[in-house]
Amino acid sequence: MAFEKQITLKHLLINNEKKIGIQFYPDKVIQALIKTLSGVKWSEKYQMVYLPNTQQNFYTVIKTFKGVAWVNMKYFARNKPVNTYGEGLKIDDLRQKYPKIPEVYFQKLELKRYALKTAENYTACFDRFRRHFPTRKLMSIDETDIKNYLKGLAQRKYSDSFVNLSINSIKFYYEVVEGMPNRFYDIERPMKTERLPEILSKEEVLTMINKTYNIKHQCIISLLYSSGLRRGELLNLKLSDLDSKRMTIRVNQGKGKKDRFSILSEKLLLKLRLYYIQYKPIHYLFEGKKGQPYSGSSVRQIVAKAAKNANINKAVRPHMLRHSFATHLLEAGTDLRHIQLLLGHNSTKTTEIYTHVATDTFKRIKNPLDCG
Repeated sequence: MAFEKQITLKHLLINNEKKIGIQFYPDKVIQALIKTLSGVKWSEKYQMVYLPNTQQNFYTVIKTFKGVAWVNMKYFARNKPVNTYGEGLKIDDLRQKYPKIPEVYFQKLELKRYALKTAENYTACFDRFRRHFPTRKLMSIDETDIKNYLKGLAQRKYSDSFVNLSINSIKFYYEVVEGMPNRFYDIERPMKTERLPEILSKEEVLTMINKTYNIKHQCIISLLYSSGLRRGELLNLKLSDLDSKRMTIRVNQGKGKKDRFSILSEKLLLKLRLYYIQYKPIHYLFEGKKGQPYSGSSVRQIVAKAAKNANINKAVRPHMLRHSFATHLLEAGTDLRHIQLLLGHNSTKTTEIYTHVATDTFKRIKNPLDCG
């Protein structure tokens, strides 16, 4: 979809306040739409209009010019005062990496507020799909073409999850970007492989914590385990999310854009206070350089190093601590419904997977060979 009209968003700092600058060539349609925006002013210095830099204004601008003009965010995303993608990655990085993907694809990812990893996966898979048909226009590709493409992925032994991601990225373009719902409803998905979660014993987790001597790293491992947090949820925690009176942790916009509460360990709270005195985080509970959230790769390295120091002979990832949290709660007799709420699962059916790895449940079952 090509646009004849274009606006360019830029970062402005006016009276020490961040603004969204909108630059464009004189055009009656664009000028009329600009007037519909609330709080728009003219900057003589920068020779462009501007409005306060808020997420609401950002999305209003995108929505206002949708289908009318191409919104060039090359200069806007780079400095990132409005960023929905975390860990330093900006949507503009994906634009530069995959320049052949239509601009509206990226704009829809932004407007729908897709998670960082989802946006990366979708663009990578869709670019592979686009390159498979180098001389074809996207709207000329039909259901048979797509089925053959997916069949080729399966024949080349790509994983079921990769094939599913490819389907999602393709459907996102045709059904969401181009507004053609259920165009490819007949495409079959691979059967989902059910794998049991990998867990650690309580003794292994405690050894990992005790063998970690950096207070910040120790708090990270302890929090992943004692509250059942996903890595991304841990990284997004703010100081205000911890409630020492109610002994709860507020998880804002976790997986599926859902808020929830989890439990806060009393032992960990004492360590967190020592950590705060030593590191003095300002905004996020765990901060990297310049007050930005701590990086996901750093958390992964911390967990792997702790497991190595604890002589655990398997690849330990941050998510295994979440699995261990749920399993150990179940073994201790915690109601499955409560575990579901702590983990943020939509259904107890998802949480029931832990009944297959809770060894204490098996211990109560009498083996028929030992009977009689």
